[in-house]
Amino acid sequence: MTYHQLVEQIQTKKSCLCIGLDTDLDKIPPHLLQYNNPILEFNKAIIDATHDLCVAYKPNIAFYESYGAKGWQALATTAQYIPNNLFKIADAKRGDIGNTAQQYAKAFFETMNFDAITLSPYMGLDTIAPFLAYKNKWVIVLALTSNNGAKDFQFVEENGIPLYQTVIQKSLAIGTKENTMFVVGATKEDYFKTIRKICPDNFLLVPGIGAQGGDLQAVIANGKTKDVGLLINATRSIIYASNGKDFAEKAREAALQLKNEMEVLLF
Repeated sequence: MTYHQLVEQIQTKKSCLCIGLDTDLDKIPPHLLQYNNPILEFNKAIIDATHDLCVAYKPNIAFYESYGAKGWQALATTAQYIPNNLFKIADAKRGDIGNTAQQYAKAFFETMNFDAITLSPYMGLDTIAPFLAYKNKWVIVLALTSNNGAKDFQFVEENGIPLYQTVIQKSLAIGTKENTMFVVGATKEDYFKTIRKICPDNFLLVPGIGAQGGDLQAVIANGKTKDVGLLINATRSIIYASNGKDFAEKAREAALQLKNEMEVLLF
């Protein structure tokens, strides 16, 4: 998906909602467990109920690979099931040397046809470059994350510059706004203005709204660009809004509420 196509989706739907598909067999409605692949049945129902309200879906790969071959099959089929006009993010957090990165890129961009992949930049820019070789595909680099442990490394300074800022600056040297995004947690709302000075035009993938307590209004006020420039992710508050047979209906209600709040704040 191109930058223009992503912006067009946001403008058309008046939404920058990304829905996480972190599908856990211990949390999905019990009646789905009778199916041969309950993960896939759950995902399909969520997608059917919400695809007109969001612009992206983000399966977290750990929730699939933990189930072995059947989990990987559910992931691949889920990626196929998501409509092609929606942005498909493989939340894989990969990060390895160049020849290994090439195989990860092939797996997620070619075999499963995701539009984007989250990457850990700790091993350097040569772990990111192989993904940027793909036309109309995106890297989403971990910059400033929402977890408490972010302080362990991401704020370590060299010459007065925190590591998360160095990550963004160096990533911009090899990527553009057309193929590079950054993960910035919603719970780090105080840093959005600083980050926007470094990358004024790149999209930010923002997890942490909903169950993690991020402030939607603050994120949009401090992170929005002229093209919106935000993909705001919610997972548990939407997909697990109900554990009953009405789970898809309740997921839609939760997604619609968040989408409407975005519309008011963005447009």
